[in-house]
Amino acid sequence: MIWYPYVQMKTMSEPIKIKYAKGVHLYTEDDHDLIDSVSSWWSVIHGYNHPEINEAINNQLEKFAHVMLGGLTHDNVLKLSDKLASWLPGDLDYCFFSDSGSVAVEVALKMALQFNTNRGSDREMILALEHAYHGDTFKAMEVGDDVDYHFAFGDNNEKKKGVIHIPTKIDALESAFAEYGDKLTCFIVEPLLQGAGGMLMYDISFLEKARILCDKYDVLLIFDEVATGFGRTGNRFVADLVLPDILVLGKALTGGYIGHAVTVANKKVFDGFLSDDDTKAFMHGPTFMGNALACAAALKSIELFERDNYIERIKNIENITRREMKGFNDPRIKEIRIMGGCVCIEVYDEKTLEGFKKFAYDNGVFSRTFLKYMYAMVPYVIKEEELVTILDTMKKWFDYKK
Repeated sequence: MIWYPYVQMKTMSEPIKIKYAKGVHLYTEDDHDLIDSVSSWWSVIHGYNHPEINEAINNQLEKFAHVMLGGLTHDNVLKLSDKLASWLPGDLDYCFFSDSGSVAVEVALKMALQFNTNRGSDREMILALEHAYHGDTFKAMEVGDDVDYHFAFGDNNEKKKGVIHIPTKIDALESAFAEYGDKLTCFIVEPLLQGAGGMLMYDISFLEKARILCDKYDVLLIFDEVATGFGRTGNRFVADLVLPDILVLGKALTGGYIGHAVTVANKKVFDGFLSDDDTKAFMHGPTFMGNALACAAALKSIELFERDNYIERIKNIENITRREMKGFNDPRIKEIRIMGGCVCIEVYDEKTLEGFKKFAYDNGVFSRTFLKYMYAMVPYVIKEEELVTILDTMKKWFDYKK
């Protein structure tokens, strides 16, 4: 029996069974055609069944699917690490691979904590954002701030220790550093766009100030761009605008083909582990880190992103979305938020969205609302008429629900 995610198994509705997918379309077992509005949890940026990514994976598969990075290496992982080092901003040059975004966040936090231990510091506190979501592994949950995902910590996150959560307000940021700055090991953020916390959006000035304060107080700045990276905010990476010390990438890294992620550190962090003392080495090693098939997919995904000018595609998606949403409102809607390849309609009462998944299905769209949020994060290869269909479906719901 499959144990499905984020659902009460006793009361869950039957999941939609997919038999084939191509481009932005999912084809169900009963031959229903659905436009995927959420890119399979925000990862399938090139659409499904892309011939060039298929070919890259098949070519590698004929050689081997996987070898461990413990004592072994291979061309694809070397090429991918070199590509990321040359492609990412600043001195974000040192790539530690893992098999999911959550694990890559764990790696980043462990890296930051041991960096301070290696230099003889006893800093142990972590600064994070309110409404943060960084994954469902344990340390990632600890720096998260959403009890709807993290029931393991009990009511009000009472079991969490050493984590401070602040709103995305500069005065709160300044106050936190004034009070805890000399105790902080790192500050971790989803930059500009907080995904599972409700598609919350904030201004770049907050991150610019965070960079200044992290430098002043000698605190590592971590950007979790698992969801925001590869153009989702309209920027290639938010790290292009404000440079973190550690950058976490996943989801779209492989074009949504295979679970893979990378934690990229700058030279300061990397040098903090270089020593003749073995105890200062970074003792971590996911079995499938640097998987050859995943690296092949990632290399081709990056090539497509660059070659086909995806930043312009994302700008076009944003422009169409703003055009279609202009003037739309309903008294049940609290706010409509748009940034890059993301649109979110937040309602006052989550009951307003009950039944929308079935309504979307009947209108040829796959959508997955959560809590008070109806949103779309579409594949970047989407055509204008397909995007308009998604947005019209979102808007029509409010007439249908009256």
